[in-house]
Amino acid sequence: MDTTHTLRLRLRFYKDVNEAISQVRQKFENYAQQPMEDYKIKTCENHIWFYIVGTKKQYWSPHLHIELEPKENHTHIRGLFGPDQTLWTFFMFLHFVVAGIFTIFGMILYSNIRLKQPYVFDLVVMGLMVVVWFLLYFVARQIRFNGNGQMDELEALFLKILK
Repeated sequence: MDTTHTLRLRLRFYKDVNEAISQVRQKFENYAQQPMEDYKIKTCENHIWFYIVGTKKQYWSPHLHIELEPKENHTHIRGLFGPDQTLWTFFMFLHFVVAGIFTIFGMILYSNIRLKQPYVFDLVVMGLMVVVWFLLYFVARQIRFNGNGQMDELEALFLKILK
C-alpha cells in the first residue's frame, strides 16, 4: 500500500478472498492463539484488531482493524489503519477545543461588528485557530509517517495469516 501519496490520515484497503467467512475468521483466531512477542490480535465476531505491543510499541504505533463481510461465494475484507486510541482521542479533543474557540470568537466578532465595536482581536484569534488546525493536520501526518514501517509490518502479518 502506498502510504506517502494520500491525503487520508487513516488509510484503508479492501481485499476479496475466495473462502467462506468462517474459514477466514478461523485462520485469524488460530494465529491469535500462538505466542507473539511484538503483536496482539483480538477477534470479536467479524472484527479483527492487530496491535503492536512490547518493545516495538511507540506513541505513534498504528493498529489495524479488519472487518469481514460475507459476499455471494467469497469474503470481502475491509482494512483500516488507525492511530492508538488514546492518541486519536487526544487529537479529537484538541480539534473540538479549537473549533469551540473559533466558534465563540466568531460569535463575538459578529456581535462586535453589529455593535460597531473594535473586532481586530477576534479576527486574530480566529486566524490563530485556523493556523492551529493546519498544525494539527501536519502533526498528524508526521505521526502517520513515523508509523509507516509498522503499518507495512501489520499488513505483512495480515497477508501471512491469509495464506
